[in-house]
Amino acid sequence: MDVITTHLNADFDALASMIAAKKLYPDADVVFAGAQEKLVREFLAGSFIKKIPVEFKRFRDLDLSRVKRLILVDTRQRSRIGRFEEVIGRSGLEIHIYDHHPDAEDDVSGAVSIIKPVGATTTILTQLIREQGIMLTPEEATVLALGIYEDTGSFTFSSTTPDDLKAAAYLLTCGADLNVVADIVTRDLTREQVSLLNELINAARIYTIHGIDICISSISVNKYVGDFALIVHKFRDMENLNVVFALARMEDRVYMVARSRIPEVNVGEIASYFGGGGHATAASATIRGKTLIEVENKLWEVLQSRIRPTPVARDLMSQPPICVNELMPLKSVEEVMIRFNINAVPVVRKDSSEPVGVLSRQTVEKALYHGFDDAPARDYMNRDFKVVGPDATILEIQEPLVEFQQRILPVVEDGRIIGVITRRDLLKYLVEERSTHPRELNGELLFQKKREKNIESLLREQLPEYVIDILKRMGRLGHRLGYGVYAVGGFVRDILLRRPNLDIDIVVEGDGIVFARAFAQEEGIRVRTHKKFNTAVLIFPDGMKIDVATARLEYYRYPAALPVVEFGSLKMDLYRRDFTINTLAVDLRPERFGRLIDFFGGQKDLKEKTIRVLHSLSFVEDPTRILRAIRFEQRFGFQIGRQTERLMQNAVKIGLIEKIGGHRLFHELQLILMENDPVPALRRMDEFQLLGVLDPLLKWTEKKEKLFRSLKDVLSWYELSFLDEPVEKWWIYFCALLDGLNASQLEGVCKKLDLPEGHKTRLFGALRNIYRAARELEAKESPPPSIAYRILNGLSTEELLLLMAKTEIPEVRKSVNFYLTRYRYVSPEIKGRDLKEAGVPPGPIYRKILDELLYAKLDGLVYTKQDEWEYLKRHYPEIFKDES
Repeated sequence: MDVITTHLNADFDALASMIAAKKLYPDADVVFAGAQEKLVREFLAGSFIKKIPVEFKRFRDLDLSRVKRLILVDTRQRSRIGRFEEVIGRSGLEIHIYDHHPDAEDDVSGAVSIIKPVGATTTILTQLIREQGIMLTPEEATVLALGIYEDTGSFTFSSTTPDDLKAAAYLLTCGADLNVVADIVTRDLTREQVSLLNELINAARIYTIHGIDICISSISVNKYVGDFALIVHKFRDMENLNVVFALARMEDRVYMVARSRIPEVNVGEIASYFGGGGHATAASATIRGKTLIEVENKLWEVLQSRIRPTPVARDLMSQPPICVNELMPLKSVEEVMIRFNINAVPVVRKDSSEPVGVLSRQTVEKALYHGFDDAPARDYMNRDFKVVGPDATILEIQEPLVEFQQRILPVVEDGRIIGVITRRDLLKYLVEERSTHPRELNGELLFQKKREKNIESLLREQLPEYVIDILKRMGRLGHRLGYGVYAVGGFVRDILLRRPNLDIDIVVEGDGIVFARAFAQEEGIRVRTHKKFNTAVLIFPDGMKIDVATARLEYYRYPAALPVVEFGSLKMDLYRRDFTINTLAVDLRPERFGRLIDFFGGQKDLKEKTIRVLHSLSFVEDPTRILRAIRFEQRFGFQIGRQTERLMQNAVKIGLIEKIGGHRLFHELQLILMENDPVPALRRMDEFQLLGVLDPLLKWTEKKEKLFRSLKDVLSWYELSFLDEPVEKWWIYFCALLDGLNASQLEGVCKKLDLPEGHKTRLFGALRNIYRAARELEAKESPPPSIAYRILNGLSTEELLLLMAKTEIPEVRKSVNFYLTRYRYVSPEIKGRDLKEAGVPPGPIYRKILDELLYAKLDGLVYTKQDEWEYLKRHYPEIFKDES
């Protein structure tokens, strides 16, 4: 069997090339490797294609084992031919290739390989058809012309060659209908496409990389919009751009379309990094499993490395290196560190420049504190250190400085130290040199825009005046210290949503602990610090707390681990957060107070009511974010983005939730149960099969739904009844969630959640009390108040409310209702002192008498104190005589 195929997401050049190849290989089957572009699909569904004697077979009807010759057109990349990749390399398979794309790393080779740098692959095949004297019908010639016209931009692309014009001219002699071609190639944009074009223009940013202006525009839409390449082409022409990379997140994929008019930027080569392809002037890629932000960051890295070579160790190192001799006394080492203001120094051999260790200022200061001024450096240096060569890559440099937290990295050549790299040097490259200030299309620098979004008026609308004053004082202190100070996260999110929230988080571009201590000293308030994470908590006299953190970058040593923290910038700090809506920040510095900072499209997602992660490994690094996504989705009435939902499902499927520590899982579950209405979130948890993590038999059934709805009604009744006693709603919901599990299953849940012993005892006791009370009340028909009191007395309010919600018997519910609102407030007017005055000897008889009076009063047998005395005379004549 011979098979003709082309690349995934086939365009008109691919379609025309397949039809042309069929003329050269008349016995071959024509099969698409995957999907086609929208316009190609519409064309294939129309009437014109039926005039061409080509049958397109479905891939699923193909027996790959019978393929003996594979004819590839308009591609030769292994990664772009879908499941046909399975036959590549098979013994006896013959491959024929016809392509116009430049070489790529995953190209396959063929027995026949005709590759020419022309504007369209159809041009190559048209030449062969003409040379072999094969006749074309007017309809076939029209489709072939369509392939050439589309891939050359009607002969306006710089990739167009004289051969393309000659091929088109020959097709016209064969009867090609240019009216059909024009109807498809020169089509107008739809309303949706015009809207997308407008978004591209507004989102466009110009970056200058090694002297070359590159336009990058990233947009996000919730549904697929066809012909993105056409939109980008019009965008490039409208703005007269030499290089443009357009990224669009549509549903759960990111589409990249790139165009270049200059030889310095080969967009086909860059697209290949994303599994796409094309040629130097036009390329595209469809990226799955990555968020838009991840693709943006990766694109930036690729552009940096392709347009400007990535620096190696010799480019980053400081030289000449400041070193100390291994025999130098520690007192002298300290003087060197102070003189050059350094915190770590390499130690070299006494007779050479070979590094033998590293000394930190902290180690030196501790040794001097203990009186070892004259001890040689080699006695206290760290001998377990790494070095790199002058050609070491960024990744090789990052490992010792970040992963192993080595303070300084010697660069060694021929056994001698020629320079050093510090973490500051690395961060300077990663943050400052890579964050070229972008410009708008009109050339105006973004950070110099006159009209910036300032939400100071919204801050004043949503926050008390004293909070505004605190934030301003923080900004002024940051200005004096030379630090950037920002309010971030959920606090900013809720301000934009106009939801009350005084849970303030501050991020400092500098040392957060130094900032917090200075602010506490100025304000005369308390401060708690956490040096491991470089965080602090400011505690005000009225009990208000403000968290202060150092701008940091978190990375995870393994899935579900606690994060390791390193210093970073505000953008790096925000990038580590869970969802785009939590990455918003407000500048507090005096000259920029109230300026909203949005690196990752958080405002747009707030507007579109979407929960979206920043990167595809978000749930792998911290699976508790799965529960937070559900909680935020239900709290705000948002919707989890399609790609984010798929990432959540995958994380659950591979068992990452199982790796979360019990106390962290319990904390997230507790937060869900603290929501005003946890039912929608619990229902969503069940959809993601998260309840089964607690116990395989724990499901969200109709019975469970009914219990929670009943419980919500009961809690509303309790609040509206003006009952002052506060209740722990989350605890009631927690007990209700586990209601129905047996003792063994409850033990398993407690173990899974690492439940504190007090909570475990309370849980078992609560469920036992509820079951017992329900059983006893249900056994009675309309029990008198005294009986109901005896059954219910001793149960907590939480247990009583759950019992009230759980029971389906009106009499039981009525008994609990009356107990909560009446019975528990009843007490006899006769007290113990009255009995003592009446001459009754103190003892157990007191409790018996008072309880009996209470039950009599509950049942309406007595009302006044006199009634109570009369009752006692009748029932205890031997104690209470007439004279009493």
